[in-house]
Amino acid sequence: MRYTAFARQAQWIFVFASIIGAGCRPFATGKPRNPPVTTVSPSPSVSATASPSASPSASPSVTASSSPSVSPTPTASPSATPTVTASPSPTATPSPSPSPSPSATVTSTPSPSPSPTASTASAFSAVWANDGGDKVTQEELRGTTSSSAVVNSVWDGTKIKTFAAKNEVVAFNLVLEAATTAVNQVSVSFNQLTGPGGAVIGTTPSTNVYNWVNRNIELFHVRYLQIKGLSLLSYDNYDERHIPKRFQRPWTGTGLGSGNWLSRPDHDKYYPDIAVPMEIVPTFTVAAGKNQSIWADIYVPKSAPAGIYTGNVTISVNGVVNKTVPVELRVRGFTLPDVPTSKTMLYLGYGDINQRYLGNAWPNAGTADDTASKEIRSKHFRVAHRHKISMIDSNPGADVFNADRPRNDWLPRLDGSLFTAANGYDGPGVNTGNGVFSIHTYGTWKNSWGTPSQASMNTRMDAWETWFQNNSPSTERFLYLIDESTDTAQTEQWASWAKASTGPGANLMTFATAPLVPTLTAAPSLSIIASWFAVAPKDAWEAASQSVQANPSKRFYAYNGKRPASGSFATEDDGVALRQLPWGQYKKGIHRWFFWESTYYNDYQSGRGQTNVFSSALTFGLGSTNNANLGESGWNHSNGDGVLFYPGTDRVYPSASLGLNGPIASLRLKHWRRGIQDVDYLEMARAINPVRVSQIIDQMVAKVLWENGVAQASDPTWQRCDISWPTNPDIWESARLELANIIDP
Repeated sequence: MRYTAFARQAQWIFVFASIIGAGCRPFATGKPRNPPVTTVSPSPSVSATASPSASPSASPSVTASSSPSVSPTPTASPSATPTVTASPSPTATPSPSPSPSPSATVTSTPSPSPSPTASTASAFSAVWANDGGDKVTQEELRGTTSSSAVVNSVWDGTKIKTFAAKNEVVAFNLVLEAATTAVNQVSVSFNQLTGPGGAVIGTTPSTNVYNWVNRNIELFHVRYLQIKGLSLLSYDNYDERHIPKRFQRPWTGTGLGSGNWLSRPDHDKYYPDIAVPMEIVPTFTVAAGKNQSIWADIYVPKSAPAGIYTGNVTISVNGVVNKTVPVELRVRGFTLPDVPTSKTMLYLGYGDINQRYLGNAWPNAGTADDTASKEIRSKHFRVAHRHKISMIDSNPGADVFNADRPRNDWLPRLDGSLFTAANGYDGPGVNTGNGVFSIHTYGTWKNSWGTPSQASMNTRMDAWETWFQNNSPSTERFLYLIDESTDTAQTEQWASWAKASTGPGANLMTFATAPLVPTLTAAPSLSIIASWFAVAPKDAWEAASQSVQANPSKRFYAYNGKRPASGSFATEDDGVALRQLPWGQYKKGIHRWFFWESTYYNDYQSGRGQTNVFSSALTFGLGSTNNANLGESGWNHSNGDGVLFYPGTDRVYPSASLGLNGPIASLRLKHWRRGIQDVDYLEMARAINPVRVSQIIDQMVAKVLWENGVAQASDPTWQRCDISWPTNPDIWESARLELANIIDP
């Protein structure tokens, strides 16, 4: 289990010790790679010299086929080893008791927005938009500096223009700039789009932001977090190209950087991530010299006729319309599936949520706090479902619960009834179950079942599997044996006990987080291996992956994310990072992608304790030192790690509380959804034109996961290379458009 401060290092020590034997060096030394360089630098081009760019350039005319493919440039022989660490884990929690499915008030059909009145002059120095994949820091005044520089695939200079399939959520990010004078009492509305035959995609204003019935358009007031240092668990810093583009120092040759923290273009800037529902921010101020982003999510119902829909975003100042922005949405003639092709798994905590919302980490059974806890957690599941994300937890609750089945809270999550209009849900995956259940997440079965033995394991697994076969047979389920253990002999013993069962438990899969190649050999009885890595030996991992995919009794998952293998969950990573992640997952046949935590508000693993997540980007690790090249730094310093939901109510930091009895989504959750929906396009288009779709995939994600290989077979922990995917979101949108045209010519 990931309960010690050294758990992240332990996995990597095991990975490479398993590959190269006793000669493996410990990675806690922090010694940099050849020569001693402590960070990474800008610009993904592989030229002799490169200088950082503040933001990706707009290229609205770029086609998918023009996306860059960058080959890595290895170095002959490094002299030192970068620090590599392994991923954290949540605390174990007591287990739950049933709660009735919450009921919601169904709102009426949306009514049109009033026709806006044109204002004589804009109060803003610039108003423009993008798709959100190019993160706009709060200090930037791009549109004020040059209106042509902000033209992109979604913004033609005057209009927001995008497209979507049915049953898809498409987004745009509206940017309001105030160059010299603050603009006060600003409000934004966007209630409907009108299409063929008067068809409406709209929203009925409501104070219940967790009821999506007749609320197909959502607006969010974006809040920002200052990036004071690099995320050490999301990328290494011996090669500047591994670092997100806008945090790269100037570099030459094979990513050798020069300069310091202040040489990184986005050092200390405020990054967008907290998507606060506009309903609780009716008016706001855009400070002088700053911008303010307003994020819009548009869900296209399955029943929407294909065609062009138009509407307006209305921006008012002091209650008077100051500017209107036209919006055009083309609804395509195809529908995305309710069950996404790209499978996911996101952990939801228990004690951390209760502490923030209730001021009581462990409520007593049957109390008002217990009832409130169940409803708050259900809202997390519904928000995740709107983002096409599947959740797992430790089956927690306030009462003692030793039954070998999911608690009653889980029943509506599994059968899909939690995601229906009766519970205030509409959108992707309506009436569709969560799809996955983890039994004793992070290996808590060892505490619950007593001293492990084959007999007790078989009895308990038989009971669990019998319940699922009788009640939720289509749910993917597994026993989470152990987390990031280096003792593969023990893992194999437990997995072999499970496999040897003569009862129904023999059909229940076993799961562990571990490196694929050595674990496949050392623990052949293990059903599901989940791996996390930045680089890996290409041929060995490809062969291992193919063997797993060919075996119906096995699965290969990936978890977390680390550049250059994939985009990462770091707050400061490129906006396309999590869009890229499902593409790489699809390309390499990864069955499911797991992120270790979503509500890690108490960083007990570093000893820092509670984090004010509304003011601190640092959520995991230490920030106790100032490093000349890395900025704020310390053990495993990481921004946004373990936090994809922000607490709507905060009893720990009451001055930060927003008074919502449910979660606030991060923009990273929305970026991940964008990639998940892209993969549905890939799957549908591949059925029509597999050759062209394979070409698009290779153009967009040329080298992902283990495809970069390693620089040294004797030390397979590093590689000098750039990321292979484009950071310009226009290129991604161009690829999505080509896929849409294959599906719907």
